[in-house]
This record gives sequence, C-alpha cells and structure tokens, in this order.
Amino acid sequence: MARNKRTREAREAVVETVDGGLAELMPDRDRPRAWTLLVDGAPQSHVDLDDPAYLDFEYQRRLGHIADLVAPPGRPVRAVHLGGGAFTLARYIAATRPRSTQQVVERDTALVRLVRRELPLDPQARIRVRGTDAREGLARIADGWADLVIADVFSGARTPAHLTSTEFLTDVRRVLAPGGYYAANLADGPPLAHLRGQLATAAALFPELALAADPAVLRGKRFGNAVLLGSEGALPVAELTRRCAGDPHPCRVEHGRGLRDFSGGAAAVTDAAAVASPAPPPSVFR
Repeated sequence: MARNKRTREAREAVVETVDGGLAELMPDRDRPRAWTLLVDGAPQSHVDLDDPAYLDFEYQRRLGHIADLVAPPGRPVRAVHLGGGAFTLARYIAATRPRSTQQVVERDTALVRLVRRELPLDPQARIRVRGTDAREGLARIADGWADLVIADVFSGARTPAHLTSTEFLTDVRRVLAPGGYYAANLADGPPLAHLRGQLATAAALFPELALAADPAVLRGKRFGNAVLLGSEGALPVAELTRRCAGDPHPCRVEHGRGLRDFSGGAAAVTDAAAVASPAPPPSVFR
C-alpha cells in the first residue's frame, strides 16, 4: 500500500512503495522545485523542474556531456533511455535539444506513475514511456532508429545480469543509427572485475570505446560509477576529456591503448555466464 508524507506547502518528502522497493522523493533545500529520487535508500535521480538542464549527480553530468556531443548543439536527436528513474536525462535532452524524440523503457510501472504525478513531464516534450523490461522494450525499437542509447538500469542498486551481455549489446547495436552512441552507467569497486568484463563485452561490439570515471574508482580505491561510451565511428574523445576535466565533479577519460590495458584481458560476457553487477557496500549511501 502506498504511503504519502507530502504536503505541497511544506515540500515534505514523498514516500511510496513501488515495484522495486520503497521510493522516496526528497526535496532539495537549495533549489525550490528540485527533488532527489531514492529507491530503498539508493539515490537514483535528481530533477529540477524549473531547470531540467541542471544535472546534479556526477554520472548524470557525464552522460549529459555525451548527450551534448552526439550531434551539433541544439539539433534534435532520437534517444532511447533504458531505465527511467525520474527521467532526468530525457528531460535534459528535451531542454537542450528541442523537438528531440525519445523513448524511455522502465519496468517499474508504479515508479513511473509516482514520477509522472509528482514530477510531471513537459507536455510538449516528445517523450514516450514504455512500462516493460529494458531488453523487451529495446527489441521493439526499429533498426537504426536511435542516435543515442543510454543504459542506466539498476535493481536493488545492481545492474541485472541480462543487461551485461554481448547478446544485449548486439540488440543495442541494431537499434543505433550509423555513428550513433551507446552510453552506459556502470557501478563497481575493487577489484573491478565487473567493469573490466563490461569493457571486454562492449569491445566485442563497438570498435571505438571511451570510459569516464573518477580516478579513485579507476584505481580500484573505492566503489563508484563509470560511464562507458561506445560507437562504430570515431568518438569526440578530446572534447569529452575537456568537459570532464572542467566539470564541477572532474573525472578522467580513458580510451585507446590505455583502456585496452585497463581491461586486463578480461573476457566478453555472454547470456549464459552473465551475473548482476556487484552490490555496493553499505557505506556508499551513508
């Protein structure tokens, strides 16, 4: 049964049970119409309804840089978002690239209803939300439709196993237009076996790869997020590096030989051997 703790005047938290656990919408005390979405205590999204082009989370800022570089500034794009959360990146693209056409695939339909009710989408934005599993939703998208596919799917703070394989990325590649980008939010900690396996898996499908992450994460010093970027064509590595270095949350971009060396000879992951990403340690969300 849903629980609702909000009064509009006080901007108190909204707390409801959704399919994936306990969802909380926490007001941002520094931004009048901004909220953070958590599910079972794990931060999922941050949205500012007054400024949807504002990105707060580190990994979402990195995905925002990629969205900025997928096409010339302001040009509409076709984007697929696997994992909805509070639709942060879909809102960002709608604000920065008007007339873009986007599809969001989110299996937690109760969460979708909560977000639509409390953080409504701009009715002029061309954003369609499908309530289904990410792979099932991806399978319904036409060949070569998307300029950008963003994978940001977590269940209990872990990426489901069936979204980590070469079979999954084969369908991503099918959906991408020539020169399109695939971007994935990956989470891992020492010894980084999952991250290295995901790099090897992506390398089996995409000849061009880059990885953006905090240096401490790449050195295996702490658990954290890394954003993987893949394409069949050349990537804007220099510009992505510049943006990431100058970001309020600066990070390092690896590519080429350095990225191949980082993967350490890991093997590509298939459906038969796939496992979910590792659970973050309890200290991550404290």
